[in-house]
Amino acid sequence: MTTTMHFLRAHYLLMTLTGLIFSPVFCIQKLESTALVSCQENSRFSASLFNVVFTPNNNSASFQIVATSTVENYVTFDIRAYAYGYQILQRVVDPCQLDVGLCPMQASRLTNKFNQKVDPAFVKDLPGLAYSVPDLDASVRVFINVTGTNESIACLEAKISNGKTVNQLAVKWLTAVIAGLALTASAVIHFLGQFNAAAHLAANALSLFGYFQGQAALGLMAVHLPPIVQSWTQNFQWSMGIIRVGFLQIIATWYQRATGGTPATLLDSLASVSVSVQKRSAHVRRKEDESGMHIVRGIERVAFLSNIETTNLFLTGVMFFVIFVFGTVLVVAGFKGVCQLLVKKGIMKSHRFTDFRRDWRVILKGVLYRVALIGFLQMATLSLWELTRVDSGAEAALAVLFLVGLTGFLGWGAFMVIRTAQRSVAVYQNPAYILYSDSRVLSKLGFLYIQFRASAYYFVIPYLGYIMLKSLFIALAQPRGVVQAVALLVIEAAAVISASVMRPWMDKPTNSFNIAICVVNFLNAIFLFIFTNVIGVPGVVVGVFGVVLFALNAVFACVLLIMVIVSTTLIMLRKNPDARYRLMADDRASFMKSEINLDTVKELDALAATARGDKSRSSLQLGQKRSQSPIAPSVPLLPTSSSRLNSSQSALSTHTS
Repeated sequence: MTTTMHFLRAHYLLMTLTGLIFSPVFCIQKLESTALVSCQENSRFSASLFNVVFTPNNNSASFQIVATSTVENYVTFDIRAYAYGYQILQRVVDPCQLDVGLCPMQASRLTNKFNQKVDPAFVKDLPGLAYSVPDLDASVRVFINVTGTNESIACLEAKISNGKTVNQLAVKWLTAVIAGLALTASAVIHFLGQFNAAAHLAANALSLFGYFQGQAALGLMAVHLPPIVQSWTQNFQWSMGIIRVGFLQIIATWYQRATGGTPATLLDSLASVSVSVQKRSAHVRRKEDESGMHIVRGIERVAFLSNIETTNLFLTGVMFFVIFVFGTVLVVAGFKGVCQLLVKKGIMKSHRFTDFRRDWRVILKGVLYRVALIGFLQMATLSLWELTRVDSGAEAALAVLFLVGLTGFLGWGAFMVIRTAQRSVAVYQNPAYILYSDSRVLSKLGFLYIQFRASAYYFVIPYLGYIMLKSLFIALAQPRGVVQAVALLVIEAAAVISASVMRPWMDKPTNSFNIAICVVNFLNAIFLFIFTNVIGVPGVVVGVFGVVLFALNAVFACVLLIMVIVSTTLIMLRKNPDARYRLMADDRASFMKSEINLDTVKELDALAATARGDKSRSSLQLGQKRSQSPIAPSVPLLPTSSSRLNSSQSALSTHTS
């Protein structure tokens, strides 16, 4: 008991500090509940609408309730309050001693809206921190017992909230902007020819985005989650395209009606029906109880908390993905047009962005592979989930189109990577030669393999399989939270073992970065399995692990964001970003064109031309000469600096002799 109380005090202190960070400064103290669920079989009292707000400033509570009672007897109310699975209060109240008209209780349908004064002695038993802890994991359970026999004839449970939460718009914008800027910066650095720096930045940005999607996936699981875990995972649902925009919801509703579907109206019925967000009560197992109260879980829970109708969720994700794709295409095409115009006007030197302006169509295909890989988990999950619902025939067709299209697109890209690497091994005994020497292959397919070492080019296949497996269990096992938790535990265990043993990424820092993410994802899977409570742990243990999951991921996310911000800033500020990183052990730098190599080549060409007495040829003209690609003769290929040095020395020797 003493240990538990010490934990609760420490926990309240931690969560109060968190509340000061995430919550507004000036807030009215209150405790509220928006749903009253039955917590025993054959309960003789149920409520379809229940809203109560208690304000300690005036010791009053306002009630709005629509309920049905079949109880006809003298009863007592056994009231028990729980915080993080630990019982903090128990009171037995006799309604005959109160002026509430329940002495005795009568079978009837109650439709009341009233205010009730609360006993000050009862208020004193509530800890003051209950009003400031964000995402308070508290509940009140009321057993209605027959007077004299203490037979329980009804059980009601209400989840308590204080209105404070870690689900903050600022967190969503911050994480989205940083991830987006990192991905954009990696593309810009790549266009500038700094392939080594671009590869590192792209690998870290992709891993960061994947971690955010992993956080969102936890919230999509149909598992009883503690309130703070629900709110924390909501901060990352933007990475799955689950973003509410008013006019897009109107379009989604119109499209569904136009294609023969029936839009859901759950959000419009909140004035008459309570919605219970599934948390970690073992008693709530039905989607809708006898009173008509709607219970949401998994993907439906995320939609409800995002203020999106469940029938609009798939189309919302599709529209954001399409906007992302077309926006990216317009940016690339527009940048190419601007570069051409600036060169034509003489504002920009002709050698700037030469590769991009020449091969911009190939680069655009590579950008589309980036977009497809980033959105694969989102579209695979939402498409598979839509196929289990079929909100309309047209939406089901869209789901098949996006699922098959993206899977085929990425699968074909992975096949071409493996085929190209095998050809390189057969001809040059090195998979890196063609993968990194041919600029067309690198620009088009590089995002699928550049983050891995050359000998682990095939790891794109396990990576895509990892994403598809997660999507399958998230989407198709929605009614089975335990199945989802066990499957995720196995998948993440396989991922962390594979990453730790094989270490497929390009260098030690990148391996450490990604292995750390795999370890945290595995720990999250363990926590999720504990939340299912199939092993029968005490409620306070579930509450503890909910807080630990939030604290662990909040700190880890901050560390990842700081690392990405620092590395991106240093790369953008350095004149030669490639010089910041060591050369890869797979010798890819020998086959890749970079601005550093170009500068060296120009100097050596100038020296060779001077030695031959050929002053009419500028170093820039000589520097633009390239050998031909082993795949496409029209593609220029830069040889290694050492070969250029040897040729220059040979020219000097010939001239001297």
